[in-house]
Amino acid sequence: MKTLKFKTTIKCNGCINTVTPFLEKSNNINKWSVDLESPDRILTVETEGDPNEVKELLNEAGYKAEEF
Repeated sequence: MKTLKFKTTIKCNGCINTVTPFLEKSNNINKWSVDLESPDRILTVETEGDPNEVKELLNEAGYKAEEF
């Protein structure tokens, strides 16, 4: 398992509620969180998948992610 970090366009708890079903449908993602205090809105993901999967899931939800 690896920990990935992404700069995202997630801005608030409402956004988190929107992306939750998309991230939770992946069997590769074990745990994730968004730091809403950071100006870059850092998404930290513990996954067995690759960064592209996370980016695609966020894109499906209407958000962008850029890997650190």
